[in-house]
Parts: sequence; C-alpha cells; structure tokens
Amino acid sequence: MIAILDYGLGNLGSIANMLKVIGEKSKITSNKDEINAADGLILPGVGAFDAGMQKLNETGLAQVVKDFAATGRPVLGICLGMQLLGKKSEEGTLPGLNLIPFECVRFNFASDSELKIPHMGWDIVDFKQLHPLLDNLQGTQRYYFVHSFHAVCDHAENVLMTCDYGYEFAASVVNGNVIGVQFHPEKSHDFGLALFRNFVAMCRRD
Repeated sequence: MIAILDYGLGNLGSIANMLKVIGEKSKITSNKDEINAADGLILPGVGAFDAGMQKLNETGLAQVVKDFAATGRPVLGICLGMQLLGKKSEEGTLPGLNLIPFECVRFNFASDSELKIPHMGWDIVDFKQLHPLLDNLQGTQRYYFVHSFHAVCDHAENVLMTCDYGYEFAASVVNGNVIGVQFHPEKSHDFGLALFRNFVAMCRRD
C-alpha cells in the first residue's frame, strides 16, 4: 500500500486514481500509524511553500515524513511536495524538510525575455543518471509542469532529471530513497503512469 499524505494541499484524488489504474492500493491519510504501515509515501502539494510547511509543522506530519524517510522506504514529493523536501525557498521564510540538499529559487529571466512565469504546460525532461524511477522509460519523456520556483541542488549527484525553460533547471531531485519531481505525473497521462509504476516497483524491493 502507498500512503498519499493528506495535509490539506495537493491533487490527492488524481494521484490515487493513477495508482488505481496501475493496480496499486493507496490510502489518502494523515494518520501516523497508516503512514508507518505503508510501503511508500507520496508527498503531494499545490500552492505556496510557507503554507505547505506550516500545515506540515502544525499537524506534526513534518516529523512523520522525516521518520518515514529514515526507514529507507521510498518517498516521492510532487510539485510543491518536492520543493518542501529541500532546505528552503525564496518563496517563503520557513525551513523545509531538509531531506535533499537544495534550495528553491524563482525563475529569473532577462527583462526582454518573452518567457512567462509560471512555467506551465507540457515539457521535455532529460535524465542525468541511472535510477530505478527511470527504469525502462525510453524515448522522449514529457510531463506537465506548473511552477514559478525551481530547485538548485548543492551537489550534481542530487539532480535526477533536468528541463530547459530559459535555462536548464532541476526537474527531479534525489537523495537515496527520497525523490522529488517538479512536474505533475498525475496529470501526465502515460508518461506519469510509467513513472508511478516504477515508484511502486521501488516500494516492493527489499
């Protein structure tokens, strides 16, 4: 069973539906015991950084996520959920979960750039390393993005995927069993389904 963390933000139902399509049981929950019994944990999120961290801190779920990650079982952060895995963000003042060494910064383009913020819509990603989340993903990979801030990793080994929007940025980050994706796999059709299949496979490995 995969636990989908319910802290008041995110496309919870959409994620659960995607997991159902691939035959995986999931539970939308904020219950510590249910989370601890799960094979993997998904941290979703839509909205502002401080609002997300405030909800996690007020409910005690920030520590629950950290404790779960410490067990070695897979954790997947999505969009804002990914950003919360880092150290901090220019969008807010609260510290993040600090499970992956990166900071989030706002897209910064030249004054004459025609690129709009947020970065919104389908875009192509490049893989930067081998990883079980990327197993058997062949050909051009496209995912759906909606974000104004992106991760800047302290170390290159924490960058799993990149995307180019004005310049190259980290579209996915990793630190051991903790992974974050800036895009929305739950909105990315077959590409997202393949990614979720690989995440579930990671959760089944000893």
